[in-house]
Amino acid sequence: MEALIPVINKLQDVFNTVGADAIQLPQIIVLGTQSSGKSSVIESLVGRSFLPRGPGIVTRRPLVLQLVYSPKDSKEHRSAEEGTINLEEWGKFLHTKDKVYTDFEAIRQEIERETDRMAGSNKGICPEPISLKIYSTTVVNLTLVDLPGITKIPIGDQPEDIENQIRNLIIKYISNPNSIILAVTAANTDMATSEAIKMAKEVDTDGRRTLAVVTKLDLMDAGTDAIDILCGRVIPVKLGIIGVVNRSQQDIIDKKTISDALKDEATYLQRKYPTIATRNGTPYLAKTLNRLLMHHIRDCLPELKVRVNVMISQFQSLLNSYGDDVSDKSQTLLQIITKFASAYCSTIEGTARNIETTELCGGARICYIFHETFGRTLDSIHPLVGLTRMDILTAIRNATGPRPALFVPEVSFELLVKRQIRRLEDPSLRCVELVHEEMQRIVQHCGTEVQQEMLRFPRLHQRIVDVVTQLLRTRLPATNSMVENLVAIELAYINTKHPDFHREAALVSGLLKSTDGLIDENSPIFRQKTPRATPSPGTVGAFYNLFLQQMGERGSTLVFLANVVDSYNQHVAAITDGHENKSPNNSDSPATPQMNGTPENKVLTPQKPVNLLPEVPSQTSRKLSDREQHDCDVIGGRSENTTVLNAYSKTNDVITMMHLNQMGDLVERLIKSYFYIVRKSIQDSVPKAVMHFLVNYVKDNLQSELVTHLYKSDQAESLLNESEHIAQRRKEAADMLKALQRAGQIISEIRETHMW
Repeated sequence: MEALIPVINKLQDVFNTVGADAIQLPQIIVLGTQSSGKSSVIESLVGRSFLPRGPGIVTRRPLVLQLVYSPKDSKEHRSAEEGTINLEEWGKFLHTKDKVYTDFEAIRQEIERETDRMAGSNKGICPEPISLKIYSTTVVNLTLVDLPGITKIPIGDQPEDIENQIRNLIIKYISNPNSIILAVTAANTDMATSEAIKMAKEVDTDGRRTLAVVTKLDLMDAGTDAIDILCGRVIPVKLGIIGVVNRSQQDIIDKKTISDALKDEATYLQRKYPTIATRNGTPYLAKTLNRLLMHHIRDCLPELKVRVNVMISQFQSLLNSYGDDVSDKSQTLLQIITKFASAYCSTIEGTARNIETTELCGGARICYIFHETFGRTLDSIHPLVGLTRMDILTAIRNATGPRPALFVPEVSFELLVKRQIRRLEDPSLRCVELVHEEMQRIVQHCGTEVQQEMLRFPRLHQRIVDVVTQLLRTRLPATNSMVENLVAIELAYINTKHPDFHREAALVSGLLKSTDGLIDENSPIFRQKTPRATPSPGTVGAFYNLFLQQMGERGSTLVFLANVVDSYNQHVAAITDGHENKSPNNSDSPATPQMNGTPENKVLTPQKPVNLLPEVPSQTSRKLSDREQHDCDVIGGRSENTTVLNAYSKTNDVITMMHLNQMGDLVERLIKSYFYIVRKSIQDSVPKAVMHFLVNYVKDNLQSELVTHLYKSDQAESLLNESEHIAQRRKEAADMLKALQRAGQIISEIRETHMW
């Protein structure tokens, strides 16, 4: 199992070369407060004084220290070229490559120099580690990391947040689950206030990987000892608590050797703590750390092997995504263009290899626009939106011009329904716009392989986007024009013989014809006191029969104009009421129907005419002009045909009451029916037009457009220039892959026998 620690050292060397900490290697992390004796413990383990000394914070960068046991007969670490065959001990820094340090004072100076180079000389800290490897015939195989001491108050030129900087640095290292925490605490301080133990418990709540070291046992107050602390009665630590005696500052000034200090430490422990002397001291600490580290490595190695293999696969894929160096740029350009066009069309068709699972895109999004967005928008448009009953009746009245016709002209129905059909144009054009935006967005979501090529060649990516944008822009006017024409086609001819609309028109005709039997010539309103002769054209009966006959012939496409009769009645009533009040029982007109509620015609006499138009004041203070008075005399019956005209006016009142509301409903029903027909047609034809004029055209012509604009010999060189960060990432990925492959090879050399 002794072979496991050198394996970890090799892995550490491999990953230090690429500056990566993705692999969490087993190692021992030394932490403690400032001046707690961390550096003295490490020097005691090495057996040499080589760490920087001085007041205040001295360790300002993490020091990764690898102790390698190298006996003189070992040829693994000794070589004639380096002059290390007969050396007892020597050191090497990673940043100085193969330079060998035999003088440990030179090692101290190099640590100070490298620290000042990265962290400056203002007592600041730097998270970049210094890697030092010491070979010796007296050390045990260990990997230690010496961290800056925990401090609370900045001194000198230290930054104000020095405490947080050091704390974050320590947490970063001890959070590694494969590390062993060596918490150093001075014996002349209260163990309950130990910052090192507190931080260790934050990341290692179970205490499975924490070992406590109590320093400065010889500096405790007289009459006190550390027996309770060392036995774990004060604060228990699962891996144990080991006490050591370090060199004092005076010993360092007097240049007392480490070997002499170790002898004095053993003597002190035998005298002060004889019962536990064998389980304390620096030699016991070194063996314990070696044993703990070996067992820890053994437990972590299987997971470490799996982790290395997974990362090899990941970085191999990453390196492949960056591509190889371009040799034939024309061929590469054509391949990228073909690959992009294929990926673009596949995204629209839904046949791409990498299907998006987080959102709709490509053809699926276009389908959603057609059937959900566009379809629901059309369904939400009511056939009569913005069109009231008053608007309908007003339009019919305006369409008659100066002629008070009895029927609704067909042009009024066309004007009303065209007004509603025009409302379908804006949603249709918005549908084209949404599809255009989605096809523009597909450029950014058309396959991971193509996206990697786009990132690799940013200028080519920009030119491809420009070509696709230009192609889509050129097709947009043609598509909009076609959609506008689809609406214009519906507006050009209102087909009242449409099979779906003809049923509604026939229903209207039937409803209108059914009114023929409501009032006939035998009604009391036309009953005469004398034997009745054949009605002459000037009588009311003949006029009404002609009215019903004409309405029946044109009932399939025309609607009764109730509003015209009501308006006409308003003019007549203002004049005839006064005449009738003067002679209510005029004998000159016995056949005239009485509208004042006589017993014989009380059933058919309305209480009040129905009027859907705004109320008009019945009284006015304005006198009529001579011309208006003359017209009123003619209209009001002050001519020879007074009797006939009054009878006609009263008959119109009855008809108006019975047909006004029904005819308004029929007009709305006709508009609804025809609007639904047109909406169904538009909802079907607009997506087809968009697919033909925009989507399918772009799919069929995209590659030819890209080749026409991009595949030119003079442009290939400039378009295929890589971005600098892609080249840098490819180099980093290649170095990391090489390191991982080397690490996998090192781990695979471990046999099962080495682990036990």
